[in-house]
Amino acid sequence: MTDEAGTPIGRRTVLIATGATAAALAVTTAAPESPSTSSPSPARAEPVAAAAVCTLTKEMTEGPYYLDGQLVRADIAEDKTGIPLKLALTVVDDDTCVPLSNALVELWHADALGEYSGFVGNNGHNEPDNGTFLRGGVLTGANGVANITTVYPGWYRGRCIHIHVKVHTNVTLTSDGSFTGGQELHTGQLFFNETITTRVAAISPYSANTVPRTTLAQDSIYDEGGAASGLLTLTALGGTTSAGYTGTLTLGVERS
Repeated sequence: MTDEAGTPIGRRTVLIATGATAAALAVTTAAPESPSTSSPSPARAEPVAAAAVCTLTKEMTEGPYYLDGQLVRADIAEDKTGIPLKLALTVVDDDTCVPLSNALVELWHADALGEYSGFVGNNGHNEPDNGTFLRGGVLTGANGVANITTVYPGWYRGRCIHIHVKVHTNVTLTSDGSFTGGQELHTGQLFFNETITTRVAAISPYSANTVPRTTLAQDSIYDEGGAASGLLTLTALGGTTSAGYTGTLTLGVERS
């Protein structure tokens, strides 16, 4: 497979739907002639379903902070304070854009002070470390959607704010609430609008993070590709920044 420029595209790629499906097409058909008039009735437009519009994007680095065997759960925040973030990530088949059910979407990210569970202290802050906060995942439903509640991530030295994501299929759920086995289809990262991040960074507890913040434009991983590179669509949950946001994105994965 090659892209439009003739560049080979690897099988381990991801397809991002560019928002909703394409707008419905319309065809013009003549309405039946009314028996009470000699003039034909005006033509009417009937909607026709349109195919999804999708764009391929590259995978992104797993980074140094991944831990195996995390919990399968819809809320990964635990006791971490921060601005609420409700994620709705839709997984689809890259060939058809059909939603992929029962896929495990796994996330992990830094807290407001830029610290990862299992690695606390790497960003210069002291805090309790149980090895599980802001880590976990859920299975997608029949509609391909994984709903996960967390908090808006903080930042650490040298990277913009982001969330790591993996997509697995055919996992086995374990008695301790974790998962094992399966096939890993995608490793990537989710990114955040810089204007919103600037507002978040000014609010406690994020404002206590004194490590210099790297912006999207300065980041060495994000390539300014928008949704095709993992940029979330953020929608306010209320009238203030502190009320939080929903974050949505459609990830398409290759199952072969």
